[in-house]
Parts: sequence; structure tokens; C-alpha cells
Amino acid sequence: MSQMLDAGIVIVGGGQAGGWAAKTLRDRGYTGRLSVVSDEPYDFYERPPLSKAALLDGNPPLSRLFSESAVAALNIDWYRPLRAEQIDAAAQTVTLSDGRRLRFTQLLIATGGRPRLPDARWAAQPQVMTLRSWDDAARLRQALQRCRRLAIVGGGWIGLEIAASARKLGVEVTVFERQPALCMRSVGVEVSQALLELHQRQGVTLHCGCGEITLTQRDGAAWLGSAVSAARPFDLVVVGIGVELNLELARSAGLQIEGGIVVDGQGRTSHPAIFAAGDVARHPTLGLCLQSWAYAQNQAISTACAMLDAATAPYDDVAWLWSDQYDANIQILGVPTGGVHQVVRRTPQSQLFFTLNADRQLVQMVAFNDARAIKLGKRWLASGRVLEPQQLADAEFSLMALK
Repeated sequence: MSQMLDAGIVIVGGGQAGGWAAKTLRDRGYTGRLSVVSDEPYDFYERPPLSKAALLDGNPPLSRLFSESAVAALNIDWYRPLRAEQIDAAAQTVTLSDGRRLRFTQLLIATGGRPRLPDARWAAQPQVMTLRSWDDAARLRQALQRCRRLAIVGGGWIGLEIAASARKLGVEVTVFERQPALCMRSVGVEVSQALLELHQRQGVTLHCGCGEITLTQRDGAAWLGSAVSAARPFDLVVVGIGVELNLELARSAGLQIEGGIVVDGQGRTSHPAIFAAGDVARHPTLGLCLQSWAYAQNQAISTACAMLDAATAPYDDVAWLWSDQYDANIQILGVPTGGVHQVVRRTPQSQLFFTLNADRQLVQMVAFNDARAIKLGKRWLASGRVLEPQQLADAEFSLMALK
């Protein structure tokens, strides 16, 4: 018989969502047993630095969520590096990859995702890498030191951040994007164009609308070609085409899944003792999964509060993410769904892109180097304020007048 352990509240996942949930449970007074299952050997860490500082610094320290002493104070029973293989929802147990079983009073699934590849053949190529974990970043950092020609497959946020870091290291960079424009799943045409120009100014070659990308191995190099570019050799290929959500555990528990794990505003799944947070948890009001630092943190905090107090207010934060590329801080507020009016505002220091609905209310705002404007945008979204496109576009007009 496998060993059965009483594990109290169990968190599966040692990333941002799992970390903030663990800390919040303790901060809110939970003194019982707290168990964390993680398939990595590290304490909780942040992912945003993986495509930036972790690639540029010589030997960077772990991008910790909390100090070592703060983690020690959480008094966690760690099960790592181990995988949670199966949930028996009726018995409220989790089976681990070493055969042990944990009996839980409540369970939080914060399993995140894993990088997608175009197909299995790519995984077999020694020059092909992905970036998701701290170990991935260490391998990529070392590979970039020896790299002269880098191909990035995927013109989304992660691909563009890696491109910016590689250019800072003096590497020649080519980006392949199958879609007609960069980041087009999350932003409009004008923002895609601004991103394209930002990278072109830094010497990046970009192939958008490139269709199927071919990969062959020749003379110790990876040769990539596409519908719009002849095959040429690269020392290194990084694939950034999104993630496959780690939903296998939720499926084993029989939880309701629609794109991601269906949760209510308190992070509760279709089983009353099982909750979900972060990438795998479908946003309760938007109805989609967000790969966002802010969502992973804030929805996990909200869910941990609800695990201890069912009267916790539902989570309904607006989508917000950011990206640092070269000297540009890019912040994206909201999603473009329902957008009718597109408004662009440019000053010598910044660029702002507004998407309004038919009632001239803000549905999305993208700011290049203007964090103050994003704070205003959060107020406009919350209040449903009616906005005048002419005022938004006029660089002489003070947006602060629209508080």
C-alpha cells in the first residue's frame, strides 16, 4: 500500500500563483498543515525576469517571490521535485509521482502551463529551446553567449522580450510569426505596427504572415524557412508560440473544464473543496485564461482568502499585463473584445492606443512609456466613463482632466 499522509491544505504548483496563495493563507491566520507540491526544486519565483534580467545578467540570483526567511516562516511541507499525478475528488486525496498520497481538507490547483512546440520533431532538435522555467532561462543564457544568429518562432510577448534581450547581447535576431501581425491575439493593428517598428529600429528581422515554418538540421545548424523567406542557418532557435495548460490533474478529478478550469469569483471549481488559480483558472468574468503576472498574483490572493472565508468578495479585476522591450515599458489594460473605435495618441515621450466600444467606453488601452495614463484607464474602465475620441487623440489635451 502506498503511504497516506494527512496534508491539510494542499497547493499543487510552486509558481507565482501557488506562492501568493501560500503566503496569503498564513497572513490570514491559517495555522494548520500547509503542503506544496512542485515539480521544480526551487522556492516560489517570478517568471517575468526569465526573458529579461535572467538572460542578461552573468549569474543572476533566483527571482524569488519572497525572501528565504519569509518562505521558511510559512512552515510549508514541501513535496519537490515531484509531480501530482492524480486527484481522487471523492476521497480528497492527491497521488504523487513517488507513490505517496496526500489527504487534503482543501486543494488549490496552480499548475500553470508548458511551452507548445509546432510538432514533436522540433523537440528532438538540439538547437531548439523554449523558455518557461528557471532552468530553461539558465540554459538559454548560456546558449546566447555562444550564439551569433538566433531565430525566434512566435511574435508574441515572450518572443519579443527574448528578441530584445538577445539584441542587447549583440545577437543577430530573426522573428518568424505565422499570423499577419505581432501579438494580434491580444492587441489591435496599430499596436502590432508599433511593436514591429520598435524591433525594426533595433535591427531585428521580422517575417509576419509566414505560414508554415520548416526546420531542418544541416552542418550543425538549424535551417529555418517559411512561405515568405528562404531557408537559412541559425545557431539557436527559441520557440515562443504559447502554452499548453496543465489540465491533466483537473481532468483526473472530473472538474468542469472549458478552455481552462471553470472557477467562480472565489476560485472554487465544480468540487467544493477544490480551487484553482493562475494560468489554468478561467477568468471568472472574462471567460478566458490569462497568462498574466497580475492575474496569477491577485486572483491567487483572492482565492486563498475565499478558502478561509466564504464571504470573500468575488474576484473581478480587469486584465492587465506589461512587457519591457529595449527602452519601452508597454502596459496592456483590458482585452480588445467589443472594440469599435481605435484612437492613437502620440507624444515625443509616449504612445497611447485606445479601443472604445460603440458607446465610446474604454475596452482596452495600451501604453508605451506612460504608466500614469494606465492608472487613469483603470478608473475609466471601472466607471464606464464615456470618452471623446478627439480629446484622447489630441496630444495637447490633458488626460488628467478626465479623472
